[in-house]
Amino acid sequence: MNQDRDSRKSGADIGEPRSVPPATGPSGLSSDEARRRLEVHGPNEIPAEPRTPVWRRVVQQLRDPLILVLLVAAALTIATGDLSDAAVILLVITVNTVVGVVQEVRAEQAVMALSAMSAPAARVVRDGEERSIPAAEVVPGDLVLLAEGDIVPADGDVLAAALLLADESSLTGESVPVEKAPDRDVARGAVSAGTIVVRGRGRVMVTATGADSALGRIASLMGAGPGQTPLQHRLARFGRMLAAAIVALCAIVLALGLVRGQPVELMIVAAISLAVAAVPESLPAVVTLALALGARRMADRHAIVRRLPAVETLGSVTVIATDKTGTLTEGRMAAEQLWTLHGEAAVVGTGYDPEGRVVRDGETMTADDAPDLAALLRIAMLCNDAALEPPDGSPEWSALGDPTEAALLTAGARLGLDRAALDRELPRLDEIPFDSDRKRMTTVHLRPEGGVLVACKGAPESLLRTQILADASDVVARAAAQAEVLARRGYRVLAVVTADYDEAEQGAPTWESGLSFLGLVGILDPPRSASEPMITACRRAGIAPVLITGDHPLTARAVAGRLGIASSDAEVTTGDRIREGTAGDLTGVRVYARTTPEQKLDIVQAWRGAGHVVAMTGDGVNDGPALRRADIGVAMGRRGTEVARQAADLVLADDNPATIVSAVEEGRRVYANVRRFLLYGLAGGTAEILVMLLGPFLGMPLPLLPAQILWINLLTHGLPGVALGAEPVDPHTMRHPPRPPSESVLGAGLWPRILFMGAFVATVTLVVGVWARETGRPWQSMVFLILGATQLGVALGSRARPGSLANPFLLVAVGAALSLQAAGIYLPPLRELLGTEPLPPSDLAIAAAVSGLGHVVMRLQARLRPERPSRGGPREAQEHGTQPAHGRCNDQRGGPRT
Repeated sequence: MNQDRDSRKSGADIGEPRSVPPATGPSGLSSDEARRRLEVHGPNEIPAEPRTPVWRRVVQQLRDPLILVLLVAAALTIATGDLSDAAVILLVITVNTVVGVVQEVRAEQAVMALSAMSAPAARVVRDGEERSIPAAEVVPGDLVLLAEGDIVPADGDVLAAALLLADESSLTGESVPVEKAPDRDVARGAVSAGTIVVRGRGRVMVTATGADSALGRIASLMGAGPGQTPLQHRLARFGRMLAAAIVALCAIVLALGLVRGQPVELMIVAAISLAVAAVPESLPAVVTLALALGARRMADRHAIVRRLPAVETLGSVTVIATDKTGTLTEGRMAAEQLWTLHGEAAVVGTGYDPEGRVVRDGETMTADDAPDLAALLRIAMLCNDAALEPPDGSPEWSALGDPTEAALLTAGARLGLDRAALDRELPRLDEIPFDSDRKRMTTVHLRPEGGVLVACKGAPESLLRTQILADASDVVARAAAQAEVLARRGYRVLAVVTADYDEAEQGAPTWESGLSFLGLVGILDPPRSASEPMITACRRAGIAPVLITGDHPLTARAVAGRLGIASSDAEVTTGDRIREGTAGDLTGVRVYARTTPEQKLDIVQAWRGAGHVVAMTGDGVNDGPALRRADIGVAMGRRGTEVARQAADLVLADDNPATIVSAVEEGRRVYANVRRFLLYGLAGGTAEILVMLLGPFLGMPLPLLPAQILWINLLTHGLPGVALGAEPVDPHTMRHPPRPPSESVLGAGLWPRILFMGAFVATVTLVVGVWARETGRPWQSMVFLILGATQLGVALGSRARPGSLANPFLLVAVGAALSLQAAGIYLPPLRELLGTEPLPPSDLAIAAAVSGLGHVVMRLQARLRPERPSRGGPREAQEHGTQPAHGRCNDQRGGPRT
């Protein structure tokens, strides 16, 4: 965020370069010209998606196929005069719609609150005067002043710069900041909107704003999303199939009744009642409740669900494609490896926090224990313009200045060195600033005993030369070989050298000769502590992790190897090969590097085209198009850009990637509960249809009256059915692979289980009904009681964790439904409404005992035929979910920056 210069800390506090003249440039636009250009070019904003009006959100909810079936069912019940059942159906529709709309509106408000935290301003020169304006008012031709910490408001050419360094990771994925200076080379001589100045200052002439900027061009790639979620596709197919089956069966029941001489009016009402009973009208409520509970649990984990169906989509994911910088990694540099002629050491800690340690051979080192490491980091801290800022309103330490230099300060502090004490002991006299041609920086310091100390750091190829060093050739060769080893491991390598002079008479041209080698520092944007467990959990759950980054191939491979995404020698496909058409099958590898936003989009689409359900995680502007195109986009909320947050379905407010695993588990819970309800609800509907079809052939002309069918349906599909949507997750759900995207919601053996349970409930009901009729008992009342009570027994047998109180709502709902079922026989008003007769205690006991068989058989079936997800998914998911690919790196650019 831009700040007023007067409110900033002094240059010494923030590590601003010493003895650097201020950047100069033209006097900028006049105010009148700026207003004219603003009218011509429009505001400097990326066109945002218009807010969806509430009425359109309601219509989108009502277009669900099952909701449409329920609307037809409601119309039919109203036509038959059954207003109470119609009211229940309409209530289900209303609750489903309200919950869905409220969740979407709340999520949009939460994302807008995050966006408000990142609205930048800009400092420009107009009418020859410096002024601060909203970034949206910047126009082409404006002269923008940039300083450390500023967000670049628009694309522009660098006119003047003083050690200007920009973090472009949000656009390119490159974790190392890029030096900026007036240059014909576009990479050096231009800045892009949305990037951040991490060091120095400069003047920039704006060349493009809004949709014409680099950020705007990326935003233009974000077309429509992927459409329906996997569950929505499955339920739509199920709804169409169910509607056709219900119409056919009702026609059969109507025809059979008319053939047997039943009144036409009675059979029409019975057929319509059977149609209503066969529709699992609680299914939308079950789905909505399960999704809403999942969204609430995700909110407790600081994840904002922007679209309610996104909760379930993660449960169907077969591939997780993730960005590297700021998503899997911390998004900041850390000095992890130290090497001197005496051996290696590792720096351990989190972020820029000075608390940590330096470890060598398994033991924690101090400056006194390891003088070679102390000398190395002492020089690295002196030849340094960065500063570390302690937490002040934020939970973490932060870097002021070049992140690489801040990483060196952190490493020194963890060894026990004091930056302030070093500056007092060895004040700086002179410096030769870093530039991209020399690839090194040198500072000169006054020693307490007299003379000077020269401190120098830079790229190994710049320093490990005989013209620079006074060391023997074998020392230089060893250092160069070790630098190559660190570079192949994905580190950015810095060499540190020094020299002592008794007199401060040498000039700048000769400071950088006759130096002594101290050691090497390996610097990397380290993986988050939660990233490796997240990848491990995904692989265990059969989900293939894929890394897509704009960073260097060696860095990408190193991070992928450390996290378990791929092996250390895995093949890496680069953006150049994708552009040239030589990359082959994009789903054949696990690591992609040097990719552009367009190529990230192509990679996601390739996986989706191969039949996968793809989740994309990212935080940068360059991730936006892929986040939108994926089946589900997951954005970082704290570090993420506005483009990424708006493109995503799920926003991690605390940037914790481990939340993704919890979200996958929630999604699988939702899908499991939908199938659990379908087994229960459709088995009951099948039983009712079989009783109505087979009863007449067994001497029962009309086994159930229309009112009795609707009452059973109301009790069994009402609260007990909805309560099944709140069942807890199966403890083993993350040990199984995801279901194949092409699998039906009734697949993986659910259809046979539905038919078996439906046939069993119907058989028990018909056997008791025939026996009661033959023995002169009120057979229709017994059929009514047993058919409803046995279904409720099946509901209890469907629990995810039987014998526990994990879902007390289901126990209460079943108890209430059983009481109302009994009330339909014993309460006079209900007896008159339903046409039932009271049962003597002996018959009630028989009915209760027989109804308990529903629970027993359901539990036996679950034990004998436990549900296991099908492994018939796309070939690549099975292969990638179990073993990493091997191969080579296909980039020809050489190693990472050193």
